[in-house]
Amino acid sequence: MFLLMIPLFSYLAAASLRVLSPNPASCDSPELGYQCNSKTTHTWGQYSPFFSVPSEISPSVPEGCRLTFAQVLSRHGARFPTPGKAAAISAVLTKIKTSATWYAPDFEFIKDYNYVLGVDHLTAFGEQEMVNSGIKFYQRYASLIRDYTDPESLPFVRASGQERVIVSAENFTTGFYSALVADKNPPSSSLPLPRQEMVIISESPTANNTMHHGLCRAFEDSTTGDAAQATFIAANFPPITARLNAQGFKGLTLSDTDVLSLMDLCPFDTVAYPPSSSLTTSSSTSGGSKLSPFCSLFTAQDFTVYDYLQSLGKFYGYGPGNSLAATQGVGYVNELLARLTVSPVVDNTTTNSTLDGNEDTFPLSRNRTMFADFSHDNDMMGILTALRIFEGVDAEKMMDNTTIPREYGETGDDPVNLKEREGLFKVGWVVPFAARVYFEKMVCDGDGNGEMVQSEEEQDKELVRILVNDRVVKLNGCEADELGRCRLDKFVESMEFARRGGDWDKCFA
Repeated sequence: MFLLMIPLFSYLAAASLRVLSPNPASCDSPELGYQCNSKTTHTWGQYSPFFSVPSEISPSVPEGCRLTFAQVLSRHGARFPTPGKAAAISAVLTKIKTSATWYAPDFEFIKDYNYVLGVDHLTAFGEQEMVNSGIKFYQRYASLIRDYTDPESLPFVRASGQERVIVSAENFTTGFYSALVADKNPPSSSLPLPRQEMVIISESPTANNTMHHGLCRAFEDSTTGDAAQATFIAANFPPITARLNAQGFKGLTLSDTDVLSLMDLCPFDTVAYPPSSSLTTSSSTSGGSKLSPFCSLFTAQDFTVYDYLQSLGKFYGYGPGNSLAATQGVGYVNELLARLTVSPVVDNTTTNSTLDGNEDTFPLSRNRTMFADFSHDNDMMGILTALRIFEGVDAEKMMDNTTIPREYGETGDDPVNLKEREGLFKVGWVVPFAARVYFEKMVCDGDGNGEMVQSEEEQDKELVRILVNDRVVKLNGCEADELGRCRLDKFVESMEFARRGGDWDKCFA
């Protein structure tokens, strides 16, 4: 772990050049996220860029209520492929180029395509996603800033220690302070604004880090997600593979995993900016506003198969389908409870007691009302599972590893019956690139939809609400009202699994 002091003025200088001008892709905005070619781009599972998920309950602050606390838990922005995925993509492209004796017209671009994507790092598109996220966080929670010259009024930031996560936190901060300066227009005498601290927590294999799994041996050895995906691929990919082999090329035979790698190129090539290939045609990517030509090789139904495959992997690998997934999120939940209740962290799982016991690295002052944490999709899945967010998902009906349920829809923007949607899990709704979970506390008077607040004594009771990518999720186990909120004390009680340490003992059995 190390503590990084961030000079905010340097962020603002960069932001003035890049952030406050209109986004060149009009279908991508801080408010609604990525809406470009949504019938395709919203079916890329965890590789979808962030998009605002429609909510059955209004995400606005209810009338008569006032926010008292806001925390965001965010995934990093769009990135290049991981080393393993990059190797698989490179291998299938090499296989095609060295073996194909004929290309169908729609496939001919591959002959001249040079694979030059980076590995693991954030793309420029992903950086802009995080800038947009910071802008949105400011716009939503500016009311919590008492005095922008007071560091305690500004978000306290933590990041898990991988480079793309750190850079995401930096870009989020750029967006946040750019929006603040544009809104407040502070006099030059007040600039630069107070220096802010960002805590960066190591991801080394032995490090206690609530935003990065790695300590629980039994969980790390689990293969449930891989097994579910392998079964699904065997049952659903052969028709796609057969079509590409029959219609796309001559001289080679693609395997199901080859086809999966080509499908992976659709999102990764789209979010690579500047354009990742030597193509100069209009079909090449442009900051994500145009689809990669690899997307055109597949149908909408193909991408539904792809999307469901990604959902299976996350559900059974890092979510409720893995018996130890919730335990991986216990440490973070206990940190959240400490912040919500302004009390010391009580946990014996993944928390770092040195950091969490120090006011400089884990402040618990009542004056601190804004927090921002940055992590990965797999870790966010464990945290959301520990928060009981997925308890309404009917795994037997909705997460079959051979057949896509009818309720899943055909494309990313298909309307879904709200009653059916309550039991549905789509990973793109939960942990896309630049995903964000908002944790809110609010107080309400007796007139503003605060039906739970009736007596004068109860008017001081705080309510807790959680939004996942702008969708209000109705909390489980704490007597949630019709607006999805629970009393703070009831919410704390409902986190009994986390408060007792989950099943941490099973990690080393």
